[in-house]
Amino acid sequence: MSHPVTGTATGSVTDPVADAPVPRPGGTRGQGRLVEVVVPVHNEERALAASVERLHAYLDGTFPYRFRITVADNASTDGTWPIAERLAARLPAVRAVRLEGKGRGRALRHVWGASDADVVAYMDVDLSTDLDAFLPLVAPLISGHSDLAIGSRLTRGSAVVRGPRREVVSRCYNLLLRAALAARFTDAQCGFKAARTEIVQALLPAVEDEEWFFDTELLLLAQRGGLRIHEVPVDWVDDPDSRVDVLRTARDDLLGMARVARRILTGAFRAPVRRRPGPPAALPAGMARQLPAFAVIGAVSTLAQLALFVLLRLVTGPLWANALSLAVATAANTAANRRFTFGVTGTRRALRHQLEGGLAFLLGLALSTGGLALAHAAAPGASRTVEIAAVVTANAAATLVRFLLMRAWIFHPRRLPEPDSDSDSATSPDLHPSHTGKREDIR
Repeated sequence: MSHPVTGTATGSVTDPVADAPVPRPGGTRGQGRLVEVVVPVHNEERALAASVERLHAYLDGTFPYRFRITVADNASTDGTWPIAERLAARLPAVRAVRLEGKGRGRALRHVWGASDADVVAYMDVDLSTDLDAFLPLVAPLISGHSDLAIGSRLTRGSAVVRGPRREVVSRCYNLLLRAALAARFTDAQCGFKAARTEIVQALLPAVEDEEWFFDTELLLLAQRGGLRIHEVPVDWVDDPDSRVDVLRTARDDLLGMARVARRILTGAFRAPVRRRPGPPAALPAGMARQLPAFAVIGAVSTLAQLALFVLLRLVTGPLWANALSLAVATAANTAANRRFTFGVTGTRRALRHQLEGGLAFLLGLALSTGGLALAHAAAPGASRTVEIAAVVTANAAATLVRFLLMRAWIFHPRRLPEPDSDSDSATSPDLHPSHTGKREDIR
């Protein structure tokens, strides 16, 4: 549910179909195409006024096209909405929209889906990205050269100041996107993006996420549809007062990646737009074969772990039962994936693969132990059913990361041993015969 918008300014552009002037909100300095900039906010009463005033002054003073700034308040409970209304009443190219549900994706879907602008964009309210990158961001969209555009903190030419935790999380996340879903863009999470309105409105019905993964899903859908994504290196300074829950966002992103991978495998992840010329998008080479094997092995090892967990609970507490059952299941899972998913046989480096697979054990142990602890904190004396549900949920989150670790690191082709000679490969093969000479399939 949304409230009426307030504080629009008026302007005039030529309708591309009727070739007649049509009134539209927008800044008065520029002319021609209209660009709508959305600023999604939730409980941002401290930063909102200064940021919107700064953005408005910048665009009004330098931007060569007509613009509109839309403050999208999604379910704020502080003074954000009254401030947004005052900004809309005072500044000539600002309007305010209020939604009763949280979620950045929900706010962007609502505003972008109803926009009459030629290009839609969004930026985070903290304005961490230098505004001088905004014109290079939208120019290829206005010219028709590109379909979507993103600011990138991870490409050559960017300058970034942020803490080590967010740096590591961001780089790992984008590495996982490239390894698991063949993403060809470098930075899915930068809050500085734009798109041609007709393109994004065609893509929106196929995007399921309503929160932080919205951006990534939109970009993956556009890439899969053969659309052109333009990247702009940006100067970016971390906001020390950021309200983003990094760990919760990372968890939700991993679940979103798993959902997109499932839709790709079932053929349901398709963009309803005309492709640009070029090769069709596909899963990374080898993944279509590896995922089903990994899924079957994962299901069997999960069931085995649950059975062992239930048996061990007869003689020990939940945390020890979880740790022991997970250790056994992880060792069996690593050995089975080594042989059947990635085609590695023989004993060479088997111990190393098990040790590296131990990282997956530690990840699963941390998630499942945390899940059990939360279950008992929320419901002291939780039943076995609740404990099992907590273990299953945590293991589901760890499964995707385990596959990506195996594919991109443990069993990456460049790390697999080469046979010493033809005779060695015949007697003690390191690769399953069907994979010999085809290591590029796992990349």
